[in-house]
Amino acid sequence: MDIYTIIFLALAVFIFIRLRNVLGQRTGSERPPYDRTARNVVHGAQDNHNVVPIPGGIIDQAPMAPAAEVVPPADRWKGIAEPGTPLAQGLDAIAAQDSPFDPRHFVSGARSAYEMIVLAFANGDRRALKDLLSSEVYESFDAAIKDREKREQKTETRFVSIDRAELVNAEARDRSAQLTVRFVSQMISVTRDKDGTIVDGNPDKVADITDVWTFARDVTSRDPNWKLVGTSSAQ
Repeated sequence: MDIYTIIFLALAVFIFIRLRNVLGQRTGSERPPYDRTARNVVHGAQDNHNVVPIPGGIIDQAPMAPAAEVVPPADRWKGIAEPGTPLAQGLDAIAAQDSPFDPRHFVSGARSAYEMIVLAFANGDRRALKDLLSSEVYESFDAAIKDREKREQKTETRFVSIDRAELVNAEARDRSAQLTVRFVSQMISVTRDKDGTIVDGNPDKVADITDVWTFARDVTSRDPNWKLVGTSSAQ
């Protein structure tokens, strides 16, 4: 071996030792290399489902609500019905068939429905009425609208206020729940003929109106909506 071969061998050994110190040795416990594709799959970029399964998860289930506080029977319908009255007993019967039933929520919705129905009837809006009335009540309202149209009359109604909406009766009949509400309101209503002449009502007078309406719903149906099934007026 000449001097040049010895120099090259020494240089190779030196480079090998330096690389070993810098790169280290594999021990078998190293982390796998970063996989960008796998990361994108987790976030839905590489998968059309855009869903990451979670063990034990249930699709579309709302978070579990905290356990409801146990309400004493005497306070169950507080502010709605007195304990032991027929109204309270009727509410108990409905709640037994429809556990999520909330009479306060119902009364709030009934107030809105009352105003919508009165205004839809005044405007002859049959489409709105069909969604809110039972078939029998719709036929009655439709007949009154047809009679008004035949006479070429138009009704103008404006609510001033709904002063009270209170439950007065509750019944559970087979699969049907029925709730009766007394509405006390103030409104202005006037009917005019085709020439604009007033044939009923007064555009400058606020009338006190009391209506007693009954709503019903099939408690076995997934449809949560109540429909008007009966009306009466009281002065």
